[in-house]
Amino acid sequence: MPFGMGQSSNQVSSMEELEQEIKNLQSGSGTAATSNLSALDFWLVKDAGYSPLGFVLGNSVMSMGVSGGIATAFKGLTRGELTQLTQLMYDARELSLRRMKAEADHLGADAVINVNLEIIHRSEDVMEITASGTAVKKTGEPSGRTVNLNI
Repeated sequence: MPFGMGQSSNQVSSMEELEQEIKNLQSGSGTAATSNLSALDFWLVKDAGYSPLGFVLGNSVMSMGVSGGIATAFKGLTRGELTQLTQLMYDARELSLRRMKAEADHLGADAVINVNLEIIHRSEDVMEITASGTAVKKTGEPSGRTVNLNI
């Protein structure tokens, strides 16, 4: 069964070829990196000429405060957008993304992939937003191999 990678004929058809491909990938940096990528995602990133540098995270916890909470509570009695709460969500999201990007920049990343945003409401006026992803750096050129994902 071909796996869509390999040195000869651009497909791996034996376990020996697969083991060799894994050894080729491992010989790159020689260091371990945390990541939120699946094995297939990891291989596709490497095949595209990038190397994962590590798992990056940005977090923010925001509160409406007493006056904002009271104003939002009164607004909640009528129909319409709770603009202060909406703005708080946007601000928290942007802050989390900026912090995640700062971690990636610290690692020397060219991009962050597989970004996930998680929103947790701690109470009616406190929320936590976590942005996470894998920082990657361009380390080579795409292999040009045909990727067959029907395995």
